[in-house]
Amino acid sequence: MVRPVVLDVDTGVDDAMALLLAARHPALDLRAVTCVGGNASVDDVVSNTALVLHTCGRPDIPVARGAERPLLEPPQEARHVHGRDGMADLGWVRPDVPPDPRHAVELLRDLLREAAARDPSQRITLLPLGPLTNIALLMRTWPDAAAGLAEIVFMGGAAQTGNATASAEFNVWHDPEAAAIVLESAAELGVPVRMYGLDVFYDVRVGLDRARELVAVGGRGPVELAGRLLEFSCARFQAADATIGDAGAVCAVIDPEGLSTRRLPVRVELTGTWSRGRTVVDRRDWAGDLSHDPHGVAPAVVEVALEVDGGRYADLWLSTVAGEHRVAEQ
Repeated sequence: MVRPVVLDVDTGVDDAMALLLAARHPALDLRAVTCVGGNASVDDVVSNTALVLHTCGRPDIPVARGAERPLLEPPQEARHVHGRDGMADLGWVRPDVPPDPRHAVELLRDLLREAAARDPSQRITLLPLGPLTNIALLMRTWPDAAAGLAEIVFMGGAAQTGNATASAEFNVWHDPEAAAIVLESAAELGVPVRMYGLDVFYDVRVGLDRARELVAVGGRGPVELAGRLLEFSCARFQAADATIGDAGAVCAVIDPEGLSTRRLPVRVELTGTWSRGRTVVDRRDWAGDLSHDPHGVAPAVVEVALEVDGGRYADLWLSTVAGEHRVAEQ
């Protein structure tokens, strides 16, 4: 069965890898892409997203501009990771395609309300791959739209580590209030949530040799684009391979058996000097500690990704983005 999905992105090298997979895999019906400021400014995100979809031959997919900044704080971009333009500074010609006239949150509302009115099989899987600002605004402004959701699978957070800080993952750290609102709203509205965080994010990797094979296809198409994104990441981190990043969350929707998760209570730290933006994942299993905790158990219980079959997801991504130019097995 083909699954309807919407990606909410801050494109971004890793978001671009996710878009390449979602736009090309036959098991997914990519209904729209909504954009949020994060890795780069929201205008760069819109432009980068249009570039990827145009390269994939998918100009039919609506792209909407969303929140420019976090709910409370000024934006903190990650161009040191993703390049000056936010997507590897490839110098590709960018399509002159205007975004959907609706705000991203309005487009999400319309798509979800339409899905809610259809057969349950048409409910949408929402994949937020950047800061959760758009999703928080949606769920607080139009909570009825949640009836059109099958689940939320977000890239963000971690049970044990951080990257933006020693304690917090970038997407949640960029707008922790939004992340807290989304988890709380999902619990209130009965929306299932999966968290694809840093505990698995770095474990799905593709080697530089494979990247060069993709680049060699040429033609400025999706295969070459995939290879150049990987090459950029290898060079940026001076490594012999690179993570496919956010694309792993898309793999988890296509092939959930490749991911090991555990249902755990999750909160977002909003005030800590060193821990603001941390996802506090409660892994305690003794009822005495839980009942004695003065804070109580977090109301949001989330499927937290703890282990991934990295080779399986890397092969899934490669076989999809390479298409007829699939790279040779080694």
